[in-house]
Amino acid sequence: MDLSIGEVAQRSGLSVDALRFYEREGLFANPVRRRSNGRRVYHEEDLEWLAICTKLRSSGMPVAVIRQYVELARQGTGNERERLELLRRHQEHVEAQIRELQGTLDVMREKVRIYEEHLARGEADRLWNPSHPDSA
Repeated sequence: MDLSIGEVAQRSGLSVDALRFYEREGLFANPVRRRSNGRRVYHEEDLEWLAICTKLRSSGMPVAVIRQYVELARQGTGNERERLELLRRHQEHVEAQIRELQGTLDVMREKVRIYEEHLARGEADRLWNPSHPDSA
């Protein structure tokens, strides 16, 4: 079933401008087809790829790396190990981000616990007060 750019935008959650950007940057797994009148035509597999592509972007994968992955995939068989290595490197990057965020979350949980305890004891005046030796 053919889909218009507006339908793809609605179903993917991406803006029309973002879809045009992805096309310009060569990020679609398959080149975007056009009708004789020049209008873009998308298919279900484009939506499936966009779901993956947006996850890669939201995880911090640079556009150039996504493009590299797409170019390798378009070449067909024979470069699966290169694609795997590219994905593995990014997986390691995402895992490092998660560890860093977990550390940040641990600090935030501790600060929330301290604030809750101080407020429950009626000692809110001791919160982040540099002049008080027990400030948290």
